[in-house]
Amino acid sequence: MNKKNARNASLILALVLSLGAASLLPNAVGEYWVRLTNAALISSAAVLGLNFVLGYAGQISMMHASVAGMGAYAVAIGTVKFGLNPWLGCLIGMATAGAFSYVTGILLLRLKGHYFALATLGINVSFIIVVSNLVEITGGSNGLTGIPALTILGFAFDSERRFYYLALVAVVLLAVFASYVRHSQLGRSMIAVRDDELAASVSGLNVTAVKVTALTLGGVYAGVAGVMFALHARFVAPEDFSTSTSIVYLAMLVVGGEATILGSILGAFVITFLPEWLRWLGSAYLVIFGLLVLLMLFLAPRGLAGLFGFAWSKWKAQLSSKEAGKWRFSK
Repeated sequence: MNKKNARNASLILALVLSLGAASLLPNAVGEYWVRLTNAALISSAAVLGLNFVLGYAGQISMMHASVAGMGAYAVAIGTVKFGLNPWLGCLIGMATAGAFSYVTGILLLRLKGHYFALATLGINVSFIIVVSNLVEITGGSNGLTGIPALTILGFAFDSERRFYYLALVAVVLLAVFASYVRHSQLGRSMIAVRDDELAASVSGLNVTAVKVTALTLGGVYAGVAGVMFALHARFVAPEDFSTSTSIVYLAMLVVGGEATILGSILGAFVITFLPEWLRWLGSAYLVIFGLLVLLMLFLAPRGLAGLFGFAWSKWKAQLSSKEAGKWRFSK
């Protein structure tokens, strides 16, 4: 077995063991921590999508929460107002988020850098204003409640522990597809556009098409996150998808590590759980939380995934040197 096959086998084994441990989690902790884990899994889906836009294509989007909100409101309105099957509502929610992101990309990706970021920020603000004023459709500031749970063969995901398994499977599938995209021609094109847009254009890449595709993929992932949020909370309101939520998604990606699938998930979990771990500090926990994030940005610019990668490389180097020393000694 060559080194590449051995590495792949090790990764598969680690994934299987991790999933096995994750499947036992709901029975090992209280319901409150299962609820937090569900929230982290929902955020993971959103951040995996943002990773296409920022991590791979290099575009700073400040509207990611509003795109997730479109998915959430689509399933909420479809099921509560029109009595649609929740599964059909989920498909409509994901399609709505993806289509909106595609149209937004066509219209806004002529803008560069911070101009694009400010435009997307304006979209997020506009989304909140619209859903807050369409009271008859969206419920306004009071939101919509009574969203039905998903069911499979009569099994309803209507509790925290049951929903956990649904969210876990969804995030695993999203991560596997994200990995496939990253190692495909499309993924390499995104990286090329991010690293040097002019060189990518000269080499024959349709830069605008690559950016629009990245934004659309990110939108579909955000739609999945929004649908999961609506089915988990069984309630949606405008403040759940504000600009502050978009900023939190950005913080999750940066802290976890841009352009890495593992970093997207790690960042989502750390930022979700960190305020709870610091809750004993009382009102000062927000200050400590902000300082820890800043320290992370200064000390580990490649995020938590970069730290893990560095530690793994060091461990492998030490292991190789020890094996080489044993071989020389035996000689």
